[in-house]
Amino acid sequence: MFEANYRAIGSNTWQGRIDSDSNYDAFRWHQWIQLIDLTKENLFPFEGELGIAFIGFCCDAGVGRNRGRTGAANGPQAIRKEMTNLPCRFDPVVKLFDAGDILCEDCTLEESQAALAKAVEKLLALNLFPIVLGGGHEVALGHYNGILEHLMKQKEKPRIGIVNFDAHFDLRPYPNGGSSGTMFRQIADQCSERELKYSYLCLGIQKHSNTIELFKTADRLGAKYILAKDIIDSDNWSVLEKFDAFMKSNEHIYITICSDVFSSAFAPGVSAAQPLGLDPERVLKFLKYLLRSNKVIGFDIAEVAPRFDQDNTTANLASVLIFSVVNTLAQMHNLSLDE
Repeated sequence: MFEANYRAIGSNTWQGRIDSDSNYDAFRWHQWIQLIDLTKENLFPFEGELGIAFIGFCCDAGVGRNRGRTGAANGPQAIRKEMTNLPCRFDPVVKLFDAGDILCEDCTLEESQAALAKAVEKLLALNLFPIVLGGGHEVALGHYNGILEHLMKQKEKPRIGIVNFDAHFDLRPYPNGGSSGTMFRQIADQCSERELKYSYLCLGIQKHSNTIELFKTADRLGAKYILAKDIIDSDNWSVLEKFDAFMKSNEHIYITICSDVFSSAFAPGVSAAQPLGLDPERVLKFLKYLLRSNKVIGFDIAEVAPRFDQDNTTANLASVLIFSVVNTLAQMHNLSLDE
């Protein structure tokens, strides 16, 4: 079903301002992006120093099942539009790729998540760092499973830690199928079935957005979490110390951001807007700290819903977060042009 739910990106998607056709210092991302079709058989692993691949998850069926406001299926397109004019602040040996989109048309949510897992697995096999553009937060199940399948070809029981920036636990039961509120419960169950360690850290939890039962579920599953108010009221070091302990116990880290972790002042275009929330500047610091561990294997941002956005504010925030991820990875490889 992978091919049925996959669409390569057309060359007209990445277009923007051109300040120079020859001076790399004036280049923007749309001038540097390379398109790849994951259905082609003549793909070979990237042999350069750093390759990063974007893939869209054009699905919000999980948000609909969760009785949320749909619209995030158009998130990848909106985020790409904001990324086109980002400046190339990395060495030219850093390569950016667009690997297309996973669709949820004439198929089930589960089939779309399975297709995303296959796509992420392919990207990792191609030696590319995957950045997934959501889409509803159900993106997390497919992304995680792609990472897991890739790593299990190298080691029977890889230790993968999930760091989720989110106002919600997303640990609900799923007797009638998964949704955008169940992924980390589904992953916990998968880990139990496969006898794998379940390692989940959620930052930005709001008490007014989660039932007491969800807190009890988190405790029962051994999940770690930090309330939004405790992040806002404390210094960064207390959070970073928790990161250190979490990263020490895991071999790989998968980072996912639900855009509703931010105040609606910063992210109005989401399925569940938050009047209160985290400041993006602090999240950026945490994100860079995690990336510098050299353990992060994948990143995604979810629930950018253009139909509720104002002046593309939320899509632009997503593009800035992705810009920071790319530049931090380049810095770690000593491939940054920043002074």
